[in-house]
Amino acid sequence: MLILDDHELVGTSLAAALRGEGEQASFRAAHSIADVRGAAAVAGTGLLVLDLDLGRDAQGRRVDTIPLIPELRAAGWRILVLSGSSNPVRIGASLHAGAFTWVSKVSPMPMLVGAVREARAGRSLLAPTQRQLLIERYLEWDRTQRELREKLATLTRREREVLDLLADGKRAQAIADTFVVSLPTVRTQVRAVLGKLGVGSQLEAVALVRALDGTGTTPDGGGRGVR
Repeated sequence: MLILDDHELVGTSLAAALRGEGEQASFRAAHSIADVRGAAAVAGTGLLVLDLDLGRDAQGRRVDTIPLIPELRAAGWRILVLSGSSNPVRIGASLHAGAFTWVSKVSPMPMLVGAVREARAGRSLLAPTQRQLLIERYLEWDRTQRELREKLATLTRREREVLDLLADGKRAQAIADTFVVSLPTVRTQVRAVLGKLGVGSQLEAVALVRALDGTGTTPDGGGRGVR
């Protein structure tokens, strides 16, 4: 079995504990998609213990391994995903992508070892009903995101700029000053935005744009922007 994680302490400790139980486990530090692909290609196939989040790249973007899961599954890997949070949308997304099971990285070491050994044997500690609920949670989030993107796509470029400024906390007069237009013009644009989004207030419009790729149950555990 192969363990890929950007936290060496977690990875080396888990590998050592598994070897102490008689398992053939190896750890490779992974900080990028290329690291994952390279390590998986060299190791062959088997059980892959994969961290969902490998820190951030040079541009500050989170390195998300969920998009790699179908590719790794097609190569023959059975995948147990680890995550530092228990965000249901991200867990559901990984399971929907083809992961075999999930376990929290903050679980006690005996539980981690047990989950990995069960996964190697083809068994999951995640109940089928819980697995399905997590997948459904992700699919509902994904549907909502698609609908929101469709609504936002109906806005003109200026209307989207006005909405983004409202989301940044700007008032109508400040927006008018920014674009060097009259206050009534901005108010007309705001009304157009509300109508196209199907909401009754600026607060509702701002809540929608802030929900794009983020939720109270965000797929990334954060705020705006898909992490």
